[in-house]
Amino acid sequence: MDKILTVAGSDCSGGAGVQADLKTILAHGAYGMSVVTSLTAQNTMGVTGIFDVPPEFVAAQLDAVYADIPPDAVKIGMLSQKDVVCVVAKKLSKEKTRHVVIDPVMLSTGGRELLSAEALGLAREALYPLAELLTPNIPEAEILAQMQIKDADDMQQAAETLAREYGCAVLVKGGHRMDTADDVLFFKGKFYWYEGKRFANPNTHGTGCTLSSAAACQLAAGYAMPEAVGFAKDYLTGAILDGMDIGRGSGPLNHAYRFSS
Repeated sequence: MDKILTVAGSDCSGGAGVQADLKTILAHGAYGMSVVTSLTAQNTMGVTGIFDVPPEFVAAQLDAVYADIPPDAVKIGMLSQKDVVCVVAKKLSKEKTRHVVIDPVMLSTGGRELLSAEALGLAREALYPLAELLTPNIPEAEILAQMQIKDADDMQQAAETLAREYGCAVLVKGGHRMDTADDVLFFKGKFYWYEGKRFANPNTHGTGCTLSSAAACQLAAGYAMPEAVGFAKDYLTGAILDGMDIGRGSGPLNHAYRFSS
């Protein structure tokens, strides 16, 4: 059984963060483990509070996991503090984990800052170069690539720019575009497009967490990067299409849709 570690924030409402990651990992038949970096008070209507886990305790969690059950893949999500970014980067570098998927979480859906400028600077320098796959959405890609993204050509340019900067595959997610939800992967000098139709379902809480975790599972299972991303995109699409409706805001996905009768 593949062993997948998520390093991310906790969503008490269960739709995003560590909770979404663990549900996704289980749905892929893998064994999930978690290192919690932040506790958040949030629900489908937004984030109302954040309590950061001290860096030394993040380090203790990482040490405990690696000492007993070394992961086959690691998914990195919310890292709000500079010192936590440093802790995670040092551990991944030391352990030389092969499959590292980073979802560069910067803002909540409601616009709340989830990554300080200091932490972002260190992440760009020490963490993102350790990734096998980086999965920014359009607003995140605009910040990282320092450019505006208005169309498909811009998405390709941003993906290639970031891939060359960090030495990894980059998937720019197009869910923030009004016309389509197509994603583009830049991998080893080639572009791969993944079609994403828009559905009449406003419940998309945790889509970024889900996609990156699914990709980590597929890479751990031995799939090549383009196939791993494609399978992850298919899983995410199915979870959205299920149409689960929970909460009064942007509700979560049904991560267990494959098991529904």
